[in-house]
Amino acid sequence: MSSLPRAGWWWGFTPYAVIAVLHIGALAVGADGVAGVTKLCLMPLLAIGVLWAGRGSHWGTPYTLLFLALAFSWLGDGAATFFPAAPELPTMLACFGLTHLCYIWLFWRVLAVRPLPAWSAVYGLWWILLLFVLWPQLGALLIPVALYGLVLGGTAAAASRCHPLIAWGGAFFLASDTILAFRLFTPDAMPGWTSPLVMLTYCLGQGLIAIGVVVADRLGTARPQRTNAESV
Repeated sequence: MSSLPRAGWWWGFTPYAVIAVLHIGALAVGADGVAGVTKLCLMPLLAIGVLWAGRGSHWGTPYTLLFLALAFSWLGDGAATFFPAAPELPTMLACFGLTHLCYIWLFWRVLAVRPLPAWSAVYGLWWILLLFVLWPQLGALLIPVALYGLVLGGTAAAASRCHPLIAWGGAFFLASDTILAFRLFTPDAMPGWTSPLVMLTYCLGQGLIAIGVVVADRLGTARPQRTNAESV
């Protein structure tokens, strides 16, 4: 049986939290240069926090899938920087789509501790309502957005089967992309303060998921798919 993370485990997430606050503040005041640089630091710092909190535990499926998800998220965050010749929105959707597929596998197959709760049906209703409202504005992006919405809602639903930290993380991630969708496709209806709100909910979602995975793994709720080759 694994144990709770070591004393002081949460210190590893402090740089992530600090840069997240700086990034959100930069968005709020229109400091685009600072916002751009800090955004690219978020996922690497979150990965460092996971490494610190999870030190001493065995590397295996939970950490592999988590780090893959963070890597794809980092590529999505920097789609315009990393893939300048590619269209930004489809590239971003592709990267985050891979993120969510990793999370769905992790939550559903590895970290689930309960059946799918009845209340998670709200995520199916969310998908229907989102497409209903945005459909006139989506045009050729209807199918990609619908597919992305399925995996995003699937992540939140799968997270509802896991530790409460993960469940809340999935919900905040869903909220972030919902606000972003309305900013992208109905920009005139969205006030300026929703830009930092997108990143506030995104940083909360990713942070809670990462912390929740570490806690769930150390508590021994992960299914036994680990190897004994390495330690985090």
